[in-house]
Amino acid sequence: MATETASSSSVIGNIPLPPARDIPSTFTASLRSWWSAGEKEGAASEERLLRKLSYFRSSLSSPSSTPPEDSPVVAHSTRVELTDPKHYINTFAIQPTKPSDSAPPPAVLLHGYGAGLGFFYQNFPALGRWAGNRGTSVYALDWLGMGRSARVPFRVKAKREDISARVAEAEAFFVDSLEDWRAKMGLEKMTLVGHSLGGYLSTVYALKYPSRVNKLILLSPAGVPRGPEEEYSREIMDAQTTGASSSDSAEPASRSKVEAMKEGQRKEIRKESKARKVFTYLWEEGFSPFQVVRSSLFWGPMLVGKYSSRRFIGLSAEDTKDMHEYILNITLAKGSGEYCISHLLAPGAFARRPIVDRINALKIPVTFVYGDNDWMDPEGGSQSVENMRQAGNGQGRMYIVPHAGHHLYLDNPKATNDLLIKELDRHHS
Repeated sequence: MATETASSSSVIGNIPLPPARDIPSTFTASLRSWWSAGEKEGAASEERLLRKLSYFRSSLSSPSSTPPEDSPVVAHSTRVELTDPKHYINTFAIQPTKPSDSAPPPAVLLHGYGAGLGFFYQNFPALGRWAGNRGTSVYALDWLGMGRSARVPFRVKAKREDISARVAEAEAFFVDSLEDWRAKMGLEKMTLVGHSLGGYLSTVYALKYPSRVNKLILLSPAGVPRGPEEEYSREIMDAQTTGASSSDSAEPASRSKVEAMKEGQRKEIRKESKARKVFTYLWEEGFSPFQVVRSSLFWGPMLVGKYSSRRFIGLSAEDTKDMHEYILNITLAKGSGEYCISHLLAPGAFARRPIVDRINALKIPVTFVYGDNDWMDPEGGSQSVENMRQAGNGQGRMYIVPHAGHHLYLDNPKATNDLLIKELDRHHS
């Protein structure tokens, strides 16, 4: 990131931000952190991550400030109001200073369950270079009801036993708000890059609005296979995979690699405790894991800190603190879109209406990407590529990123970024 990063106080005349607090290890520190959390602190925590880009123009900048003269792109964060006056989408945009008439469709990054656009901060530098080279834009969004987008009430009116209706309502909450955002932004077509639940919802969007999607790049997508393989609570409990190096590159997924991944997953499943029955019950009752943190009040920051310390062990000390502060504020915000999960997915990372059974309707390129230490079942990706091929669409691909788990874009950003650029450029002259 060398040339793209800068200190959080020096970017384009930005007003300085105080550094993120240390991750709390005492009750007193946890109480202080809890007390200061809120919209203002949430905005600051997001800015700390975005200001790592030298061309980011903060809303806290001087009105007369401009990006560096030789910068091929400029980035900013904004709130895009949707048709419903209470609905808005938090949006980060990297836009070219010299747009090209032959530019490919913009790339739109869509995060996973309970996360936010800031999780992609290590991918923005490479994607910013791509945007400048191609004269196109890159966007990252917070799903409605998540991140720093509007935390509107999430309700499903369908009866519990009417699975199809429950799924349709929950999907529409996200997919239709994405379509509303696209229309407000005036975009004709998009390439969707979705992680985990964001990958699932990206695919559902493409099925509902096929003329609006150029291609799909799915990073460890949820809800693809038919069978119950993995415990979805690992989205919250997942630890970071380390060991990435500059020589790493993603490889096409061979049968042997997929089998090796699955064997590792089976070993982990056998270790799971009897608490699974309790988890399953709470899941079906619509319980959200984030309720635990919110209901613990002053202890919440310490709980999140235990996750942050484990999940981001491969990051620098400063970046770990920045990510902790960001996640904490997302987690403590009012519950909303997080309650979708029990309607879309059964108590495991498999969908009530699996993507593998629907994806053959797509006629666009679809790329599946998994980490070699992923807990998502790669078999779903393999079968999806085959189902597309049998339906006459030979544009399905699958890759495995070394030294990476479920959050492969964070665990091995270089290998993931190289693959993203390769896939974004595929079929584009």
